[in-house]
Amino acid sequence: MKKLVGKVTEAEKNEIQSLFERRNGLNELAKILTADNQDLYEKLVADMGETGSKFQNWWDTMAQKYQWESAENGHWEINFETCEIFLMTND
Repeated sequence: MKKLVGKVTEAEKNEIQSLFERRNGLNELAKILTADNQDLYEKLVADMGETGSKFQNWWDTMAQKYQWESAENGHWEINFETCEIFLMTND
């Protein structure tokens, strides 16, 4: 089920979109990078951890700021074109 629960500002949307794109890029890089290059591998792992933390922190901060509805087995998604936030559940 997809339920509209809120909206964020353009600036807030830009922040999560940047993190989303960075996280996806790092995940793609991780698929092709091997541990042979230890320095690069360690930088990638550290960057993935930092980006993942920033990504989750954005969702936590916005959820608290806007008091979005949540569900036990649900998650939020953003429509980058409209800045709308949806609660996604398996109902």
